[in-house]
Amino acid sequence: MPNANKQNALVGVLALVSLIALIAAYFAPIWWVSLTAPNYPKDAFPDGIRIHFHFDGVYNGCKAAGKGSRMANEIIEKDLGHDDERYNPITDSKKDVNKGAEGLDCVHEMNTINHYVGMFPIATGAPVEKPLAKFFFAFFAVMILAFALPRKKPRIAVLAAGFAAVAVWMITDQYVLGHLEAHVQAYMTEAGAFFKEPEKIKVWGDNVRSFSHVVIVGLILVMAIVVAGVAKLRSFQLLLALVPALLPVFFVITYSAWLWFFGHNLHPWGAFTVKPFMPTVFGEGKVAQFSTYSYPYWGYGLLLVIFVCLMLALLIRRKQLREGASE
Repeated sequence: MPNANKQNALVGVLALVSLIALIAAYFAPIWWVSLTAPNYPKDAFPDGIRIHFHFDGVYNGCKAAGKGSRMANEIIEKDLGHDDERYNPITDSKKDVNKGAEGLDCVHEMNTINHYVGMFPIATGAPVEKPLAKFFFAFFAVMILAFALPRKKPRIAVLAAGFAAVAVWMITDQYVLGHLEAHVQAYMTEAGAFFKEPEKIKVWGDNVRSFSHVVIVGLILVMAIVVAGVAKLRSFQLLLALVPALLPVFFVITYSAWLWFFGHNLHPWGAFTVKPFMPTVFGEGKVAQFSTYSYPYWGYGLLLVIFVCLMLALLIRRKQLREGASE
């Protein structure tokens, strides 16, 4: 019994570390991508045109180095073609450049670059996954909390109460507060800035809405299955650690799949004709005159912490099950 208590305490500590890392990972940049080219010299743009991928979206990755520098400002003003404003070939809009390099939005800049080879805008990627990511993280958090408990009844109680809270939050957020519909409209607006085909955009918006409904219902059903599985099968509890432990794998698979989609669904508006290709997932690559860089960022390190801690906790609990030290 003393040994079992020590093992349970160790599982609890590992689960706590995993939970903290999980919460931090949701807000952290997981992966970064950068494009460099001769017209973006390193002394003005030391990181090139850089963006950061988070679970809930894509963010500007341009840093202060080179901010406001004379060269950076001159490059931007030259690209814009005017001291005050420019005509954007994608959005047919004008952009204020008085901010110079300090106001450079690398997400917008990369969209502009990608446009020249006929790529979709970045924001149209993972339109269902991004707004629902917070609920999946809450789902994983409940699983980790339940796994940390050595007894069956408290474990089931935490799962039932936690999943019910996540389901209520998700339904309230997406339907009662109207965030699903707001997201669909924002998605259509973003796509509409690049595509002048309203009917096609409406179909895309309808697809995002429909797939979101399916994922929301599916997640609720999975919650019910997990509670029933833990109640009926002793070894089912191991999935409470295994599933969130595989987050780094889930991310790479999803990230790679969307890169494939972007590289294999090019459009004829591109100024450069590029054959369908697989963008670089990890490492360095080349597209037209641009060098591409794609690497994990510190948030991915948090995912690896989750993986290591939960796999160790899973092995301990598995040993207890084999030895009959756990119910």
